[in-house]
Amino acid sequence: MRISGPKADAALAALAGRLPEPRIATLARLRDGDEVLDNALVVRFPGPASATGEDVAELHLHGGRAVVASVLAALVRIEGLRPAQPGEFTRRAFDNGRIDLAEAEGLADLLEAETESQRRQAMALVGGVLGRQVAAWQEELLALAASVEAVLDFSDEDDVAPLPADFAPRLARLRDSMTSWLARPPAERLKEGIRVVIAGPVNAGKSSLLNALIGRDAAIVTPVPGTTRDLIEASVAFGGVPFLLVDTAGLRESPDEVEAIGIARARASTGAADLILWLGPPGDAPAGAIRVHSKADLGGAVQPTDLSVSATIGTGVEQLISLLVRRAATLLPAEGEVSLNARHREALREAVVSLAGFESVADLLIVAELLRRARSSLGSITGKAGVEDMLDALFGRFCIGK
Repeated sequence: MRISGPKADAALAALAGRLPEPRIATLARLRDGDEVLDNALVVRFPGPASATGEDVAELHLHGGRAVVASVLAALVRIEGLRPAQPGEFTRRAFDNGRIDLAEAEGLADLLEAETESQRRQAMALVGGVLGRQVAAWQEELLALAASVEAVLDFSDEDDVAPLPADFAPRLARLRDSMTSWLARPPAERLKEGIRVVIAGPVNAGKSSLLNALIGRDAAIVTPVPGTTRDLIEASVAFGGVPFLLVDTAGLRESPDEVEAIGIARARASTGAADLILWLGPPGDAPAGAIRVHSKADLGGAVQPTDLSVSATIGTGVEQLISLLVRRAATLLPAEGEVSLNARHREALREAVVSLAGFESVADLLIVAELLRRARSSLGSITGKAGVEDMLDALFGRFCIGK
């Protein structure tokens, strides 16, 4: 149980009867008046060198609900204390400069991580990788802006040279560096999963393959053509990588209005897929699709395919999963590489746009303004500028304990 703020030491002393040495776990008997509440380990972190930047006290209690409830009730009765709101401790850490906004987003992602790849990405954000890169970009922008401002402010003085000869190349390299980050795989693929659409004609075994891949009956399987009429989605993790598998209606011309809607959705879903498992004639496969002979136990593969699978007896299923993991590796950030979420990409894209075409700008006042805009856009990534409207929504993702 964490207490943060100017009353943290007083609250700890009231419960434990004394203040322990800073940053040393100390056994204490917690009391509410004459009543013993628990024997606990208590740790004291004086600010600003604490998680929130304020005085912090931690109570490591026995985990029974009654123990926790009694200690919480005792704390609430202490004047000046109140229960924390969701995400409030992390919000205070951000407000007090202990973390930047990108690190806070990483912590939120870490709390929600369900796969190893999601955990690694979140830890990279928590570790400040993106924040340090943004700081390096801002430092270079500031140096370039200083050159422009010097010319603007002291253009009538002989001892101030014009813009350095390397000004344009440095700015171009900076813009290229930002653009390379925009080209990285988006973070949404890690959070939502690699979207794998299973497509093909009716009765090709699409639903059976979905069920075999996820190990449960998510889709109805019958010999009746057109059984699947809508998208059926199932989340699964293979090799620590999240996937969203999508079963679709069989592709054919159908006079049935409901089935026709499902077929249209299947075509649209195929167009939005990260990977496609094609279970139809190999020659009809969309470009880049994995061509699967789905009924290997029945024979009948006439044209070359990438893989033969039998959902009925399990042949080739593990090989297909391995192939999906290998293909996914090309769509996800490389080991140790940080990807950008939609908010990061939008801010970075704004910075790149501000720096684009500066060579054709003759007015140095406009160049200075473009550099300022780029710095402001980068500042919104780490929370240094223009982010107040999104903070409540962000920290509201956290649980009470964060």
